Amino acid sequence: MKPCKKVLSFVNSLSRRKPLTADGETNLCRCLTTIDLVALGVGSTLGAGVYVLSGEVARATAGPSIIICFLVAAIASIFAGLCYAEFGSRVPKTGSAYLYSYVTVGELWAFITGWNLILSYVIGTSSVARAWSGTFDDLLGNQMARFLVEHTGMGLPGLAPYPDFFAAGLIMLLAGLLAFGVKESAIVNKVFTVINILVLVFVIISGFIKGDLKNWQIGEDSLLNATIEDRNLSSTVNVTSAFGVGGFFPYGFEGTLAGAATCFYAFVGFDCIATTGEEVINPQKSIPIGIVASLVICFLAYFGVSASLTLMQPYYLLSTNSPLPVAFDYIGWGPAKYVVAVGSLCALSTSLLGSMFPMPRVLFAMARDGLLFKALARVSLRQSPVIATLTSGTVAAIMALLFDLKALVDIMSIGTLFAYTLVAICVLILRYQPDFSKDDPDDLKKEGGGSKLWFLNPPPYPTHKTSTLVSYLTVLIAVLITGLSVVLTKAIKSLLDKEVWSIIFVTVFLLLVVLCVIIIWRQPQSPVKASFMVPFLPLLPVVSVFVNVYLMVQLGGDTWIRYAVWMAIGFLIYFGYGIRHSEYRTKLPPIQDRVKIDTIALDGDVIKQHSF
Repeated sequence: MKPCKKVLSFVNSLSRRKPLTADGETNLCRCLTTIDLVALGVGSTLGAGVYVLSGEVARATAGPSIIICFLVAAIASIFAGLCYAEFGSRVPKTGSAYLYSYVTVGELWAFITGWNLILSYVIGTSSVARAWSGTFDDLLGNQMARFLVEHTGMGLPGLAPYPDFFAAGLIMLLAGLLAFGVKESAIVNKVFTVINILVLVFVIISGFIKGDLKNWQIGEDSLLNATIEDRNLSSTVNVTSAFGVGGFFPYGFEGTLAGAATCFYAFVGFDCIATTGEEVINPQKSIPIGIVASLVICFLAYFGVSASLTLMQPYYLLSTNSPLPVAFDYIGWGPAKYVVAVGSLCALSTSLLGSMFPMPRVLFAMARDGLLFKALARVSLRQSPVIATLTSGTVAAIMALLFDLKALVDIMSIGTLFAYTLVAICVLILRYQPDFSKDDPDDLKKEGGGSKLWFLNPPPYPTHKTSTLVSYLTVLIAVLITGLSVVLTKAIKSLLDKEVWSIIFVTVFLLLVVLCVIIIWRQPQSPVKASFMVPFLPLLPVVSVFVNVYLMVQLGGDTWIRYAVWMAIGFLIYFGYGIRHSEYRTKLPPIQDRVKIDTIALDGDVIKQHSF
């Protein structure tokens, strides 16, 4: 019996949940305002991609319909953003998706989420720092690269061609700034973000002044001539256009959807706002506003830049590496490229700060809970997580210094998309929990008894039975969506050819998902309110899960192998250290059969608490 008890205890320890108490106390400095969060979100999301991505997607994938791509991508990102916004208003604590998972689905999933976030932020920081270094070196005529290749070239598999001392030094400089204080970092971020926005406004206005609507109505003859010139052909016989069929949708609606999938990554970064819960003066109000406002601003910027770019220059002539400078040369405004260069460096600076800002806060939250080494939870006299900041900065600097990051960037996408998926799942589970502060859970378990179809006519308030049903159905939806995404990805040719087996598979998966959504919709939601709540439940979180899982399935096998190696390292740390040093190993009962979360409301010095 003892071995069975040990196994049961071990399994229960993996699902123990963190209780949140309404103490309102934090050893971090509450000094950030709503404007600070909007600037942080915009700076992190609106990186150098706005100067490059539009040209790349428009030329090869979508043409002028790239503006539709950004609209679809923005809507999909808003779905994930709204899920983060609700948790940010309910749980104003440091930790972002890691904390949301911990209080909702348990410790093991929380560690996996936190470990994924660390992966995303470290690789993101290192790759952006290298991009900053490369952009700056371009302005100097690539003097740094030539010198370092000649004198310190490495030439080993997996390593960069040369050690990028500039990128590593830049990371350590910003790590020092972040360790010094969050307020000072926020001021620097706001300055660079304002400059970036002003440059983008200049680009947008220039495009609408010098643009030509005919560039959205290009005929196929022009594309054939461009193809001949691009391929250095001498005859037009049997030549097909390499740039689609022209018009607003030159690559068809399929190209627009493919472009939207690529553009979705342009909106990644807003989640850094969710890590500031203990450093914001009024988190219940500021975090939801910051997330939604930053996504809206970023959409308007991407929409405007892509529209002006495709109006200034025909999409098939756009440069995939430097679209804006080439477009300004095309309209005769060559000197404007220096303005674009300044904006690009400012965008890279804010993106770098946006990657570095949340990284130590996730480390800090995990260390404070005992899942990572306790030393990382120390704060300075200025109430900054100094050890976590300098440690994460050092690791990112070493990666930027030595490693070839191109092969690792896709792993960053897995970490981010996984976190988005789990937050959406947690919202579904959370919103259907009973309010244990008002009702006796033992009585609630008796509700909804007799009929076998009780779930179609549930009680008017959530019970243990209805919340358990929603949890199981949510897991089933995640599994079905994964299967549907695999079929849509691997059998896309069969679907386009209308093969019966593929249509049957997709239909069955869709019907089962719709059935689960309808059953969840019939269940009563928690009466506990928050300052912000996700609308259109349960549809919106389910759509968010589908978008995220579908994009994860698109990633290649090599990416998943590298990701498995990273997760293996994480599991060694968790099972070797975290599970034994968890703060809640002895504080919580061995078996938990419900989620208990305190929705904390900070109203001046008054702390309001709701448990469910």
